[in-house]
Amino acid sequence: MALTKEVIVDKIEVLENGIVQVRTATRILEDGVALSSSFHRHVCPPDHVCTDEDPKVTAICSVIHTPEVKAAYLAAQEASLAEMTGE
Repeated sequence: MALTKEVIVDKIEVLENGIVQVRTATRILEDGVALSSSFHRHVCPPDHVCTDEDPKVTAICSVIHTPEVKAAYLAAQEASLAEMTGE
């Protein structure tokens, strides 16, 4: 009976505004059979540098995060901030 732990990126989603959502699964296995699993989620917005991410996430971000998407994302963030502050 060998216990092993694996950590993998098991879900990558792209939202309309260019944000890439990433779910990482941590699984405890006994002889290849999952005993338990837990999840961690984080996001990679268009203004995020994705070079330290999983290679699959980096590849998707390099395609999705175009200059146009980055500019639109930043403009939306500025508009949202202006709305919140009443400017």
